[in-house]
Amino acid sequence: MGDVFTDGWGWWLIGLAVGVPVVLVVLTELIGTLTRRNNPVAKPLRMLRNWVIPVGALFALLVFAIQSPADQVWTRVVATVFGFLVILLVLSAFNVALFANAKPGSWRERIPSIFVEIGRLVLVGVGLALLFSWVWDADVGGLFTALGVGSIVIGLALQNAVGGVISGLLLLFEQPFKIGDWLDTGGVKGRVVEVNWRAVHIDTGSGIQIVPNSTLSGASFTNMSEPEGPYYSETAVKFSTDDPPHEVIALLVEVADSLPMRLQRERATVDYSGAGAYSVSIPVAGPADASRALSMYLSWLWYASRRRGFALDGDSTDPLAEPQRLVEAIQEIAPTLHLRDGDFDEVLAAARLERYGVGEIVMPSGVVPDEVRVVLSGRAVLALEVDDGRVEFAHAEKGDLIGQTALTRERTQAVTVAGEILTVVVLPLDTIDALIRTRPRLAVEIGESLELKRSLAATRLADLGLARGLITGR
Repeated sequence: MGDVFTDGWGWWLIGLAVGVPVVLVVLTELIGTLTRRNNPVAKPLRMLRNWVIPVGALFALLVFAIQSPADQVWTRVVATVFGFLVILLVLSAFNVALFANAKPGSWRERIPSIFVEIGRLVLVGVGLALLFSWVWDADVGGLFTALGVGSIVIGLALQNAVGGVISGLLLLFEQPFKIGDWLDTGGVKGRVVEVNWRAVHIDTGSGIQIVPNSTLSGASFTNMSEPEGPYYSETAVKFSTDDPPHEVIALLVEVADSLPMRLQRERATVDYSGAGAYSVSIPVAGPADASRALSMYLSWLWYASRRRGFALDGDSTDPLAEPQRLVEAIQEIAPTLHLRDGDFDEVLAAARLERYGVGEIVMPSGVVPDEVRVVLSGRAVLALEVDDGRVEFAHAEKGDLIGQTALTRERTQAVTVAGEILTVVVLPLDTIDALIRTRPRLAVEIGESLELKRSLAATRLADLGLARGLITGR
């Protein structure tokens, strides 16, 4: 019995039998805690518990406890496996220490994962070579020489292909753009949807354009998503030289500022270059909103310029301006306004027709109207403006009135938006007042309409759990 402890292998047996279970229990508890906290250190510790410690215990049992000869095959095999696992553990620990908690924008965060994988592969290869040299007495010097010469030959044979790969890797390392950014490479313009070691995939809106990394690295391109901040959608428009420039500028800004894509903290700008030419810059969140904003802006501008009598693109013609159209419109709304035979000419002389594009603001909130509009065709949406957008609560269709608060001299608390192509008859406040004084029934109907819209607005807000003061409908 004394020989057992004198030779030392007995102490190794006791140490392994007691120490290994204790260490495994401690690591299990530690790994459980780190996993619940989503700590990346749990991964190398899990490898230490599941592989390194068991194989290391087996190696210690063979070498120190059983005292197997170092040149025995099984001893060398276990030593090789243990050494390989230690190499993987060290590399995993370095990966966690260097890259797992890298700060955004730092060089560690910008290194592409392929670089890390290549470096890890090289270190594993070198580690294995040294391990075979120590454990198996292998001569790895010739292997390194052959690999070096072979790499040179392969590199010369594939220099064009390898050059593209290297360009891609350098582009990934620099990271001048990321997924979701908008690029303009001169011939291709769109949003980046994929970046790999060979090429960049750009969604142009009409398909996916594949641009080789070597092409991007050898030429200049524009990252339209950088720097952060407003992106300006720009367009040039032209009016007649007879249109007053300051009035046209005011119209251009008004239409641009009413776009839903415009950044709320920014204002549109307009520059006049003479001869009826103007350039408009609309601030939007990014290139993704630019095309939609521009399309909506130009369509709204067509309707707005006709309402003001301006000649957009040198053309001011408008079918609504034909006198017969207004006569027919007054005849259609005559029952709504309770018109009599003697009222027709007076209303006809004061009225006019207006048309609005889909989404245009017919009447904003917070204003005291000086005109009343009667819907002739189409549909308008009445909505309350809250912190996170608009809340619809009613519609105005053919025969309904818009801007009834003009009669009570109250500010509008709801915004009216064209839900579809909307045509209205516009009547001055004086004309409506004159009709109401001689038609009590019309006054009652307008009052009932106001109360109904107040009730609808209050009910809608209550359904959403929102609080608001007295709602003035239209």
